[in-house]
Amino acid sequence: MENLIENLIIEFVKNYSKEHDTKTKWLTPIVGFADSNDPEFLELKQVIAEKHLNPKEVLSESESVICYFLPFEKEINLGNVHPGLASEDWAISYVETNEMIEKLNDYLSEKLGEMNHTCSKIPPTHNFDKEKLISYWSHRHVAKIAGLGTFGINNMLITEKGCNGRFGSLITSAKLKPSEKPDYEYCLYKYNGSCKLCIEKCEKEALKINEFNRKECYNVCLANQKVYEKYGVADVCAKCLCNVPCSFINPAKKLNDKLKNRK
Repeated sequence: MENLIENLIIEFVKNYSKEHDTKTKWLTPIVGFADSNDPEFLELKQVIAEKHLNPKEVLSESESVICYFLPFEKEINLGNVHPGLASEDWAISYVETNEMIEKLNDYLSEKLGEMNHTCSKIPPTHNFDKEKLISYWSHRHVAKIAGLGTFGINNMLITEKGCNGRFGSLITSAKLKPSEKPDYEYCLYKYNGSCKLCIEKCEKEALKINEFNRKECYNVCLANQKVYEKYGVADVCAKCLCNVPCSFINPAKKLNDKLKNRK
């Protein structure tokens, strides 16, 4: 079942750009699975907010959560490195990817429904408290529980294919084998203290080692939204994840592999 779902996601994304004539192009997704009873879901009520939902609160018969990372082509990332506004292509990729996530979850729900499994879909974005800027369902945190990666100091989830992309998730009654979770930090700063480039990239200094000014960050995103509103809701920035060591890869992998080989 896990391989079937993974292949459904990969093929859907592979064909989506041509079928929907999108400007955005995506690389092959990464897929992971979480047990709905994983204790880390309850921990999110302390880590994020008491109102953060767990899978059983969304779908009582939930057994698993399907999570996936949709990597953008490198050009989208490298085109967003200049100071000031987010690039037009980055804004478009954000809008088009959110639209794809909704259609992908509809597709997966239909396929799983044919196998007598129920699903519950969470919007890809804007499911958060507008005052506190706290999400009721963080796709990134859920993806971490599903073993897709670890968090960087830029608050992005770093996967084996970096953090240049977006996450989606789907809650289902299907009983799926949970993915293995990483046993080391993918962020170079957290791994060995060697990198703080994402912090240097934040022009408004909203991002610091042990501090994150959500409102300042969101104000930047809203400024970009005003410029690109013709494309849809594009409250974006992403300077902190563009052209950094964790943009396209897990930068700590080679270091960790060398360490393992010495033992």
